[in-house]
Amino acid sequence: MLEIRGITQRFGGITALEDISFSVAKGDITGIIGPNGAGKTTLFNIATGIYSQTKGQIFLDGVDISRIPAERLARRGLVRTFQNIELFGTLTVLENVMLGLHTQSRCGMLACMTKMPWHIAEERRIRTKAMVLLEFCGITNLADQVAGSLPFGKGRLLEIARAMATAPRIMLMDEPAAGLNNRETNELALLIRKIRDAGVTVVLVEHDMELVMDICDRIVVLNLGQKLAEGTPREIQEHPAVIAAYLGEG
Repeated sequence: MLEIRGITQRFGGITALEDISFSVAKGDITGIIGPNGAGKTTLFNIATGIYSQTKGQIFLDGVDISRIPAERLARRGLVRTFQNIELFGTLTVLENVMLGLHTQSRCGMLACMTKMPWHIAEERRIRTKAMVLLEFCGITNLADQVAGSLPFGKGRLLEIARAMATAPRIMLMDEPAAGLNNRETNELALLIRKIRDAGVTVVLVEHDMELVMDICDRIVVLNLGQKLAEGTPREIQEHPAVIAAYLGEG
């Protein structure tokens, strides 16, 4: 589904990524791991159209998307969540998700605020769908709460609900477990599996090794801008170079 082919990224005289290649199969949960500075977020920034790579190509369903900007990639079904949660803090939880749904609607948010019968019906449809997404993410009870007042873990779930509102085919998640406690991380693991079961392919950058090993079908290991290893969780856990460079002895 997603193919990274020979990606190299240089910033001046610094090589952040060098000849990175791997594929993400449709329906898989793929983890990208590595020490700080390995190039994981840089790779995400390239894949989502924020950076333009120095060399290499990225394909989505066989189509070269290497130079397509982020907003157009989102319309093609490739969306991203960020390590630092980005919400509309003065809007309610429900309104945040509705805003994401309006990007998929036949009328924009301002148009739907008019009182024409068709607009009223469309707004009702969007509200209903937003509530379904809140239920999917387990935060229906927070629908009327202002997003800026949410605890960090609930804010993460809202960010994922907003991403789901854009009807993604593949979701790139940048350190989704960062800042979460054990209970919240377990809830996140269940939600990521639900997202995959709903037909969305998932790629995540993550430092929580227990989470990665638990939910990922395949793992790519980066180190100092290079691909160190690729394989199943068991293969990665037993890979000598990965143990030496990242996972640690014992």
